[in-house]
Order: sequence, then structure tokens, then C-alpha cells
Amino acid sequence: MNGQPLSCSQEELGSLFLFEKLAPDQLARLCREGRVERFEPGPVYTEGDPATCFYVLLQGTVVLSRRIRSYDVETGRTSTRGVYSGAFQAYLGDRVPQVYNSSMRVTEPSRFFVLPADTFAAVMREWFPMAVHLLEGLFFGTKNSQEAIGQRERLLALGSLSAGLTHELNNPAAAAVRATSALRERVAHMRHKLRAIAGGPYQRASLETLIEVQERTAERVAKTNTLSPLEASDREDAISDWLDDHGIAGGWDLAPTFVQGGLDTDWLDQVAATVDEGTLEGAVRWLNYTVETELLMNEIEDSTTRVSSLVNAAKQYSQLDRAPYQVANVHELLDSTLLMLSGKIGPHITVVKDYDCNLPKIPAYPGELNQVWTNLIDNAVSAMHSTDTDTQGTLTVRTALDGDHVLVEFGDTGPGVPEEIRDLIFDPFFTTKPVGEGTGLGLDISWRIVVNKHNGDLRFESVPGHTRFQVRLPLTTGGPDAPQEPS
Repeated sequence: MNGQPLSCSQEELGSLFLFEKLAPDQLARLCREGRVERFEPGPVYTEGDPATCFYVLLQGTVVLSRRIRSYDVETGRTSTRGVYSGAFQAYLGDRVPQVYNSSMRVTEPSRFFVLPADTFAAVMREWFPMAVHLLEGLFFGTKNSQEAIGQRERLLALGSLSAGLTHELNNPAAAAVRATSALRERVAHMRHKLRAIAGGPYQRASLETLIEVQERTAERVAKTNTLSPLEASDREDAISDWLDDHGIAGGWDLAPTFVQGGLDTDWLDQVAATVDEGTLEGAVRWLNYTVETELLMNEIEDSTTRVSSLVNAAKQYSQLDRAPYQVANVHELLDSTLLMLSGKIGPHITVVKDYDCNLPKIPAYPGELNQVWTNLIDNAVSAMHSTDTDTQGTLTVRTALDGDHVLVEFGDTGPGVPEEIRDLIFDPFFTTKPVGEGTGLGLDISWRIVVNKHNGDLRFESVPGHTRFQVRLPLTTGGPDAPQEPS
């Protein structure tokens, strides 16, 4: 049976680091208003229940855990005499929810000094009034600072992402506008050329043949392959010579368009064989407008497809239209984050993707994992930019299966994490960035998302020129309400 009452010893209480400075009458009051209880292996209290007692370990082993959805995550295990847990914020009163913020169990028969929460609050205010004021200021001040700076961090990240997205959208949008304007001009020229052809010496059979050649030309443009600069130059010279040999002026101006459309001298020979010599030049120029029109429509299609991809990436990154907890594809999340941050990464940093194509999907909070990727990529980019903006850096994003976990690794070629700050980088508000540029919450938030919310692991390895932050996420939560992959 848990909670067996035992006698309370003032001498034993006074030997604990928590109570060693108390006067005999204070120790006597603790024993009078508190109690010593023995607990057999099992639970002592449960997270979320009303916090009614303050527990101090006298002997035994305690395990603290947090509930992440349907999975208990162990946060601490100790046998140190004097460690405490439970209602240790009772002195704050009803200004904070007075519930246990973790679960505690014992793994062996253990003894605790147990003090009712209201008694603990009373002795704190009576014996240590100044300390209580300082603790209240620290608690609420830190809470308010974290909320304010956390909001600023999110706004700064949103502003940076919005600027990057705007920049990325501007390029294809401007290209589509330019191509549309040029297309309107080419179509106008084509109408004029069509009028000239209709009024020329063409026979009906020749016009039908010319239209057939036009259709084949359009099909060929759609299937064109990219040439190397040397191959393109050689083909332009050959086409320009062919046009000159056939008395068509300005061959140097027409040749690049034909080459870009995937056409060559063999195609021109086929055109020449289908029309009379007197109408060859008109036919070639008419087909030149056809090629230009097809190329411009391809450019518009590519540009609008790029815009659509960027919008989809933004939706993927924000997860606005998706459930907060779901079975997620890690590579899709990484790609959307890299695309959203492409403006910040800049041209001087090479991004290398080393993905394990057989990586399974995992149950996760995708929107929050994207925040982790953002923080880690931003730190890596800042580290590489901090040395020399003209120096080429490499950001390597690697995924792999690591036992029953998915490994996501971000490597950079920056100066590395100095030895003297390695124990501090996950602490709230610690930052190495200049004043006004960093809040010191990025890695703290990332750690809490990965470790507390996903039951994963976040660590790093660093030497000058090679720093790797590694995120390990479990393949399954093991909980009954974990999201299931659609069948």
C-alpha cells in the first residue's frame, strides 16, 4: 500500500540540503504540519491532477515523466536525498494552475517528507518573504519575456520567409509577364505574315503543306532537348550558313530561335523541299514566328508552374490546411522549408541533399518540425555567412534510418561551435548573434519540439569547418491514438 505514514525526524530533515539552514522551531513546525510517508514501487502522483502536496525524497529512487499524447516520456531519474517535486509553485497561488506538471513514480520502496501545498505556501511567504517576491518576479518576468520574445521570433521568421517568398515569386511572375508581352507581339507579326502569305503566290496545296510543316515544327519544339553551349553555337553557325546559301537575309538573327526550338539544317531541307524557291523565305519566317510562339508559351507554362510550386511549398510549410498531427513525409517537409528559405540561403551557399529514398513516413506535428528545420538551417547559414560573405559554404541535409528512429542531419562548413559555449547553446535566451539579430530561443524551442513533443533527440557534433546538428525522431509513438497512414 502506498502512502504509509511514518514518524518524522527533525534531525533527518535538517540533514537535507533543502532544510539545513532552518531553525529548530521551523523544523519542528515542518514535522508537526507535514508527514513522512513510505511508498512501494508504483505511482506517487499523476500529471494534470490537482497539486495538493510538496514531496521531498528521503530515501529511494524517483522517476519523473511527462505525457506526450499517449506516450510517457521520462524526464528525470534520481536517488539523491533532498530532491523535491510536486506542488513547488504553491506560493504563486491561483495566478497559475495548481496542478502537477509531471508524473512521479518510485522504482523501489521509498520514503518522502510530504507537506500539504497550502502549508508549503504559507511557510514560504512567512519565512522567506523577500525570496518569494524575487521568485514571483523571476517566474512571471521570464514567462512574459518568453512570450514577448517568442512572438517577436515568430514575427521575424514570418517577415524573413515572406520576403524570401516574395522574391522567389517575383522572378517567375516577371518572366511570365515579359513572355506574355512578347507573345502578343509575335502573334501580331504572325497575323501580318499570314495576311501576306494569303495574298501571295501560294497554291492551296502549298498552303496545306506549309500548315502541316508548321504542326510538325510545333511538335518538335515541344520535344526539344537542351544542348551544351558548344553544340548550340555549332548548330547556329550551320543554320546561319544554310539560310545565307538560300538567299534568306538575317540568318544570324533567325538561327538562335531555330536552335532553341530544337531545329537543324535537316529540318530546313525538309521545309525547302515542300515549298517553291520563291516562297521559301516567307515560309521560313512564318515558321520562325511559330517557333518563337511555342517557346514563349513554354516559358509562360514554366513560370506559372514555378509560381504554383512556390504556393504549394508555402502551404506545405505552413500546414494551414492540414491536421496538426499526422503521418508525415520528412522529405516533403525539408524541401518546402529549403524552398521557403532559399532567399536567405543565397547564392554563396551550396545546398546538398543526401536523402534516403526508402525513409518511411512518421507520425509527427509537421508544422512544428518545419519550425525546427527553419531554426537549424538559419543557424547554419548564419554561421557560414559570419566568416566571409564571399566565401562559398555548403549546407548538407541528410536523412537516414537509424534503428527505430529517422535521422535528419544538418551539416555546415562554418567555423564550428566553440568549446566554451557547447553546454549553453540549448539554454533559453543564449545567442551568439549580434544584439537585435538573435533571441536565443531558436535552439531551445527546437529542443522542446523534438524532445518533449516528439519523444526524439537533438544533439550536435562540431569541429571547425564541419558542424552537424542531428535530429532523431521515432518511427512510431506507440500510442493508441497515433495517426494511421491512409490505406
